[in-house]
Amino acid sequence: MSIMSIRTTLSLDEDVSERARQFSKARGISFRDGLNQLVRAALDAESKPKPRGTLLIQPHHMGVRKGVNYDSTGALLEMGEGAGHR
Repeated sequence: MSIMSIRTTLSLDEDVSERARQFSKARGISFRDGLNQLVRAALDAESKPKPRGTLLIQPHHMGVRKGVNYDSTGALLEMGEGAGHR
């Protein structure tokens, strides 16, 4: 596979430039190749969906009312939202 390259001028902050040089040097590759790897990794990470945190539901006993039929969803809706809930 042939990848076309484009020459461009890029202004990097000093800390970014230094980190990219350290990255490249540690892998024994050129600054250009290291920078391309870093940019590809950042772009790939951006396109992946972010993992969602775990939803933790804590149940709480809220008691039972006398005379309420908890087996009838319709009756519960009517009690909570009124007769016109439909």
